[in-house]
Amino acid sequence: MSDKFDVIVIGGGPAGYVAAIRCAQLGLHTACVENWINKQGKPALGGTCLNVGCIPSKALLEASQRYYDAVNHFDDYGIEATSVRADVPKMIAQKDKIVQELTGGIEGLFKANKITWIQGTGSLLPEKHVEVTDQNNTKSTYSAEHVILATGSNSIEIPSAPLQGDIIVDSSGALDWESVPEKLCVIGAGVIGLELGSVWRRLGSEVVVLEAQDAFLPMVDDQIARESLKQFTKQGLDIKLGARVMASTVSGNKVNIQYTDKDGEQQLQVDRVIVAVGRRSNIDNLTLPETDLLIDERGLVHVNGACETNLPGVWAIGDLVRGPMLAHKGSEEGVAVAERIAGKHSHLNYDAIPSVIYTHPEISWVGKTEQQLKEEGVNYKKGVFPFMASGRAKAMQDTNGTVKILADADTDAVLGMHIVGAHSSELIGHGVLTLEFEGTIEDIAHTVFAHPTLSEAIHEAALGADGRAIHIPNRNR
Repeated sequence: MSDKFDVIVIGGGPAGYVAAIRCAQLGLHTACVENWINKQGKPALGGTCLNVGCIPSKALLEASQRYYDAVNHFDDYGIEATSVRADVPKMIAQKDKIVQELTGGIEGLFKANKITWIQGTGSLLPEKHVEVTDQNNTKSTYSAEHVILATGSNSIEIPSAPLQGDIIVDSSGALDWESVPEKLCVIGAGVIGLELGSVWRRLGSEVVVLEAQDAFLPMVDDQIARESLKQFTKQGLDIKLGARVMASTVSGNKVNIQYTDKDGEQQLQVDRVIVAVGRRSNIDNLTLPETDLLIDERGLVHVNGACETNLPGVWAIGDLVRGPMLAHKGSEEGVAVAERIAGKHSHLNYDAIPSVIYTHPEISWVGKTEQQLKEEGVNYKKGVFPFMASGRAKAMQDTNGTVKILADADTDAVLGMHIVGAHSSELIGHGVLTLEFEGTIEDIAHTVFAHPTLSEAIHEAALGADGRAIHIPNRNR
């Protein structure tokens, strides 16, 4: 194996493997260092996202939603389904099968693009050398003209709820339970906590979510967050805000949790706990002190707008750097960096990166929230359309949710789109394209949407911003 490359990527997750593939497409001799060992004890590409994050969680969300619908909603369609039960081990096996197929697919792409996969843990050394330690603790050193750091992030642990076996787990552990806990506590009401809490609630758990912050989903538009909280409460998620976990103890098969809220000290006994309080960048052992890589006070690798670090020829992308910890954001940074290394022009619009929470209803957004526009003093207008007035949503028996569009009142430019509702993860692409193309409310209003579709709600929201919605009363008249 050659020890000299044009590019070495440290990390094989969505940011790293995409960067490696794009570098190889551009004719660069590329290697990727990845140390992941999967459930079968074999090396795997894909990082957290494909192995224990985005993909497996969506597989379980899909499976649990189908089970929940069969038990609770098939009768609405005139379908009689008796003796419906959840085979949780089979769900887990199907989830694992999907993961293996996708991670194996990346390995195939590496071979097709002639990318060298160096299995082990990589550390950046001075002068763009990379030391790799394999499973046998054998060290090898490689060098490159360019090094891309893409080691991702891992779950934050908290002293008040230390992980313990399969009783107190992080998000990864919650994807492998083969039995449904009778009572479950989720610490953290963010994206991961709500998604995993939804999975186990649908399968029959009594779920209590403890969130230390007083606000629910503060990064989401206030109106959308309020509507989402109502829906989750109806589904049986007991979400307690301003609830700070102080201690937890395991006694037999139970976990006793002590937390405080506005009413003082509280006690909670559950069967299992998921700790989902956020993620931190994987910077441990990323580099040696003498390398002088600049790490900021938040534990992130410092980069400029082009993802260049303070070291010439060393780049950093994905969860290691500023911005949202999103797989698609990391992937696009990987593409942009690869093209810059190859001498091409590349641009990434950080104002048009969508976010999604894959609950039911799904929550998705892009651009500015209404509270942000108020704080910035922007003269804005808004259009809101409920799925209750959508013919397609009615036919689907899935009318919970709203589309909200925000635009500059003076220029008509769309500033943000926010959706809570079925399949909003697919619908938000309309908002992303509009922002990317610097579109206006008028552009959306003059676009023909197929009927009947959920996307018509976007059209109606745009019309509503100018007081000319067709299928709901216009408040702006």
